[in-house]
Amino acid sequence: MVKTAARQPAPARRADAERNIAAILQAGTRLLSADPTASVADIAKAAGVGRVTLYGHFPSREALVDAVLDHAVGVAEAVLADDSIDTAPAPEAMAKLLRSSWEILDRHRRLFLAADRTLATERIRKHHDRPLQRVERLIARGQRAGDFRTDLPLAWLVTTFFSIIHSAAQEREAGRLAAEEVEPVLVKTMLSLLSEPA
Repeated sequence: MVKTAARQPAPARRADAERNIAAILQAGTRLLSADPTASVADIAKAAGVGRVTLYGHFPSREALVDAVLDHAVGVAEAVLADDSIDTAPAPEAMAKLLRSSWEILDRHRRLFLAADRTLATERIRKHHDRPLQRVERLIARGQRAGDFRTDLPLAWLVTTFFSIIHSAAQEREAGRLAAEEVEPVLVKTMLSLLSEPA
């Protein structure tokens, strides 16, 4: 009886921990998407937890940014799960994927700036592995259909997609690309790069 009573609080602590983690990730996404320099203390306050609680789950700013980025990419991946990307003609599907990706990235571009300042590039790329698998499938399908070039490695074309879309976010943040320019520039650049050379 004593043994059972001793075990009962544990699930409550786990549930509290899960709620705290969810609140921290949501607050981190919101604050870092508004200001890439938002402090750990600001995020803890916005999440309604103390700094000690936050550091209990995320022992450093790097760990926190890493988790927030993973959370944001997971949300984006769900939004990008559109069946037409796998069925429409490849150039049309690529344009649609770029527009959808940019819409999400634009909303969180400052979060990605925070990640650029805190995490290694390879770590940021790793967070994008799942969404980039969709890009890889699309480019490979376009290559098989004769819509996309085959003289460059598939992995390089996927890396180029990743690099171009993140560079667009940096250019937008720096004011070198106007908001209304980004989407058409992205689509034209990527489709031009994917086209078979004349």
